[in-house]
Order: sequence, then structure tokens, then C-alpha cells
Amino acid sequence: MAEDTHSTVSCLVAALAEGDREALDAVFPLVYGEVHALAHRQRRKWRGVHTLNTTALVHEAYLKLAGSERLGVDSRAHFMALAATAIRQILVNYATARRARKRGGGVRRLPLTEQIAGAPAAHPDGSGGDEPDLLVALDAALDQLAKVHARQARVVECRFFGGMTIEETAVALAVSPRTVKRDWTVAQAWMHARMEGGA
Repeated sequence: MAEDTHSTVSCLVAALAEGDREALDAVFPLVYGEVHALAHRQRRKWRGVHTLNTTALVHEAYLKLAGSERLGVDSRAHFMALAATAIRQILVNYATARRARKRGGGVRRLPLTEQIAGAPAAHPDGSGGDEPDLLVALDAALDQLAKVHARQARVVECRFFGGMTIEETAVALAVSPRTVKRDWTVAQAWMHARMEGGA
């Protein structure tokens, strides 16, 4: 992102934090490429869920953000974390609807680290298999984690759904990179234990 664009985004994010609803309309086109890339990564991970196409997913994320009562955002990284949350919610809603239609499938271990690296969550036969079940199980485990350790859940959301680096996550959550690394390690172990246990 060019320096002047970065400065403009910072000013608009500040205005958004002050409650200026029109700032969202101004800032979204400037970060559209980043949000689109984020949505594209998620579509590749969950291709078996058969959700919206990438552009439609971005537009749904915008509508979700625009429909929020107030966006308490304090940086570009924080804005991207909110966009990641919106995309997570949209994907889970679609997966839940598909799962309700399908009424079946088991839950298998989800390798979060491999998913962060961009490997699609595909069934061996290439069909996407039980991805709706996986996505719903991941969402449920993340909700459980948020009840016992909200920051760790936000780290998973930023890293997994947002594809953010350790440093970007640290900025978004206003903590140190060391804290993010520790939370990420603990959260992955916690999530795997819950998902393998069928919680």
C-alpha cells in the first residue's frame, strides 16, 4: 500500500472509530484488495463448502460491517481483523445451512498450521468431504475458547481466518508479538483437543 494511501486509510479508520459511518464507504475501496485476498484465501481453504464466490463474500463482509451498530476500530490491522470476523461468520452461516441440508458427515482433525500455510481443506476424493462439519465444529470450538480466553480466540481468528502474520495480529490486538506466539500455540492445542474430543 502506497504511503499516501496508508495515511488516508489511517485517517479514515480514526474517523470510523469516532462514529463517522461514511468513513466505512471511503475506507473500504482503499482496502478492498486486501479484503478480497483474505476472502480468496478462505474460499480456497473451504472450497468444499460451496459458499459465495470471492467477490460476493467480500460484498457480504462489507454489508456485515456496515450493519454493525458501531465499529470500535483503532488501526488498519484492527479493521482487517474485523473483516476476518465478518468473513468467518458468513462462511459459518453458509456451512451451517449446507450441513442442515446434508444432515451427515463426521468431524476430523483440522490442521490449523497447514491451513494457515494455505493448504485447502480437501477430502481425499477431492469433493471437499465434511468441510461444512469441520467449519461448524471449528466455529463452535472457537466460541468455547472465547468464553475461557477471549484474546486467544481473537488470535485464532486473526491468524486462521484473517491470514494475518504474528506481527499484524499483535498490532490488531494491541499486544506484543511474543504474546501472540504464545497464545497461538496454546490456542491451537486447545482447539485440537476440543475438536478431537467431539466437543
